[in-house]
Amino acid sequence: MMALRQRPGELLAVTGATGFVGQALLEQAARAGMDVRALTRRPQPAREGIEWVQGDLHDAAALKRLVHRAGVVLHIAGVVNAPDEAGFHAGNVTGTLNVVNAALAGGVERFVHVSSLSAREPQLSVYGASKRKGEMIVRASSLDWTVVRPPAVYGPRDTEMFELFKLARKGIVPLPPEGRASIIHVNDLARLLIALVPGGEDVTSQTFEPDDGTPGGWSHTDLARAIGLAMGKRVKPLPLPRGVLEWAAKADRWARKDKAKLTLDRVGYMCHPDWTVSDGARPPASLWEPQVETTLGLHATAAWYKEEGWL
Repeated sequence: MMALRQRPGELLAVTGATGFVGQALLEQAARAGMDVRALTRRPQPAREGIEWVQGDLHDAAALKRLVHRAGVVLHIAGVVNAPDEAGFHAGNVTGTLNVVNAALAGGVERFVHVSSLSAREPQLSVYGASKRKGEMIVRASSLDWTVVRPPAVYGPRDTEMFELFKLARKGIVPLPPEGRASIIHVNDLARLLIALVPGGEDVTSQTFEPDDGTPGGWSHTDLARAIGLAMGKRVKPLPLPRGVLEWAAKADRWARKDKAKLTLDRVGYMCHPDWTVSDGARPPASLWEPQVETTLGLHATAAWYKEEGWL
């Protein structure tokens, strides 16, 4: 199949546009002069270059409108936290299947799917298993597809790594057992997604794991210290055994119910010692390289949290 090339005025259909990564993507698409049609569950203010379609991943009529005459679908939407397996399956498996089927029925050729590095180890968590199943649906289709597995994503508007910034403010950062992880700034991830839109032989039917370019990723303790410096604090990293994290997850569920950030499912993959990107899985350097140096990115993110009153 000949790879679809982005032409002036060609429409990009986006799911998850109102989320953390999605908002950064919309900003990058605007800079690239792309016309976007974006799915949203709630009414959105008018925005130049964006046509909003109200609905969700289980609304067949909305998905049909979303992909109508679109050249490319960029599927970002997904569930990162759910109280049970059914919630992950509905968002990451059934939701992905619905978007793929809509793209096929609508004659879309190109499909860029945002998964997660957790899909590499699906046995560790229900979340990772659901993301792997979503990938399998995309790969089994006849679409011109590319899968992106981001590691931990940070930057303005993020509510996940934000928890570490809040802890750093107190001077002590509880951590999983010692291990290493890769991270990426949301703007770098958004630039990659835009770069993948046109397709081509070097990206079609490929799965990429992008990061900030740090060789070997970050140790948990080094990342905690870097976040502490971004907050103007000299923090004490505190690696905890799995049993303590599981107890803390139960306490968080009791206190915050379905809004708990630390869940037993998350403990499952947090305790894995190696969440660094795979050798050879980075995107082609000729297409994309990270631009945000992480130390500076963390400082800018901390400043954003403070300016917006999050901290």
